[in-house]
Amino acid sequence: MEEARKQAPAGQENAAEFPRPELEERLERWIIEQRTSGRSVSTVTIRLKAVSLAEEMNIEHFQGGPSWCFRFMKRCHFSIRTRTTVAQQLPADYKEKLAIFRSYCSKHIGDKNIQPSHITNMDEVPLTFDIPVSHTVEKKGTSTVAIRTMGHEKSSFTVVLGCHANGQKLPPMVISKRKTLPKEKFPAGIIIKANEKGWMDEEMMKEWLREVYVRRPGGFFHASPSLLICDSMRARLTADVKKLVKQMNCELAVIPGGLTKEQQPLDIGVNRPFKVRLRAAWERWMTDGDHSFTKSGRQRRASYATICQWIVDAWANMSAGTVVRAFAKAGIISEEPHGTESDSDSEESELGMFDGDLAQLFNSDTEDEDFDGFDDKNVSTKLCFAPALFLNTHTCMLVCC
Repeated sequence: MEEARKQAPAGQENAAEFPRPELEERLERWIIEQRTSGRSVSTVTIRLKAVSLAEEMNIEHFQGGPSWCFRFMKRCHFSIRTRTTVAQQLPADYKEKLAIFRSYCSKHIGDKNIQPSHITNMDEVPLTFDIPVSHTVEKKGTSTVAIRTMGHEKSSFTVVLGCHANGQKLPPMVISKRKTLPKEKFPAGIIIKANEKGWMDEEMMKEWLREVYVRRPGGFFHASPSLLICDSMRARLTADVKKLVKQMNCELAVIPGGLTKEQQPLDIGVNRPFKVRLRAAWERWMTDGDHSFTKSGRQRRASYATICQWIVDAWANMSAGTVVRAFAKAGIISEEPHGTESDSDSEESELGMFDGDLAQLFNSDTEDEDFDGFDDKNVSTKLCFAPALFLNTHTCMLVCC
């Protein structure tokens, strides 16, 4: 901490980022306590805790920004441990398949003069009710990095997202893995269904078309020609589904196997930040929410209604620019319209769940993480780390168990 005790150089512009020795010593102790208990610590939780300590210690003009956090971690010899992931392997003839698919989309868009508001991508995001966190802040040189989970990694549900090339979003739809719907009061703007398998099948695909896709601009009367882009899941390729799609004045564009990372806008630029926002909402609920406990002292999970509210909020706050940019990167539209702002361009747009000045201070550093959902039944009563940020939203359909 010696570096933190030095006086800031004269003329340095951002005084809010000067080292604060007393605050940083307390923060370092807090991080070590969290890691000793096996709890994950992200840079977002560090920054939130730092701002909380600054208020408690009456330290003025402290912002706890990303640059301060980086220097603090360097001073205290912290680093971020993250797991490696295996990327989707592209097929040997992927360039040829890529060209054929793009040509197919371009031809239908041009021949039928399909507008961006009628070019749609939909995809499922599999999640679980537990959060097996993939990385944490830890002291450098530590040989074993253990992170506690709640034991519900196999309790899964699915979020199905849908968005248009002009940045607009379809309403969320939730399918719980149950025979009957949960008897809870759900937030407005979300459709709830039940499915025994908790995954997209032919019947759920048809319900998504009839109840969600029909809400696209002009979708009720099928007045305008449309293009629906999706992967090659079997549930989307049945005769009944194709017939229904045709009846809706729509062409189905099926992405060739192995190319979703190259051609699916949601995979390219939307799914990951959406999952980051869900993780942050869960972390905030764990810290700030009102919790009840079982007789054995274990904390009960968040209700379905609460989780659905997180999904609605997250999807609604996702910027149109992020969606448009994803379609442009996929080559579905030729260029990104001027004036669109993606979530990566604007901290404010990413921090929809926080109010006022606090929301403007932080970015999530977890967009490269995998995220698998929320605790299904019980969570440990001792999990008590500072909240992480909840960021943004779009159109989604959810399948819960």
